[in-house]
Amino acid sequence: MAKPIRTVDVVKKRTKKFIRHQSDRYHKLKTNWRKPKGIDNRVRRRFKGQYLMPNVGYGSNKKTRHVLPTGFYKFVVHNVKELEVLMMSNRRFAAEIAHNVSSKKRKTIVERAHQLDIRVTNPNARVRKEENE
Repeated sequence: MAKPIRTVDVVKKRTKKFIRHQSDRYHKLKTNWRKPKGIDNRVRRRFKGQYLMPNVGYGSNKKTRHVLPTGFYKFVVHNVKELEVLMMSNRRFAAEIAHNVSSKKRKTIVERAHQLDIRVTNPNARVRKEENE
């Protein structure tokens, strides 16, 4: 199995989600973040003790942005031909088989990836264990 070129520790500035103002108060408001627009809004005016708003300072380090915990970047693959694009960069990118690929094609993609020494993030998806009867 291919090992990543370098493994840099991924440091997140914030792991908690930003939640929408008053979403805890009203069931009709989902927790998904929406920027407050009111003229008197406490969150928008950044009063002490209120919810924090997302801003550019929470961005990830450019070197570790989109890096998986294994140290690879994700590359979505739909067929064997797309997999062969990763042949020369198998230590930087890991293949992820797309959700709409059939189980029959998945087997061929996983076998070819094993031959090319490319890591697959989801090799066991849609694989049924054969019954011994």
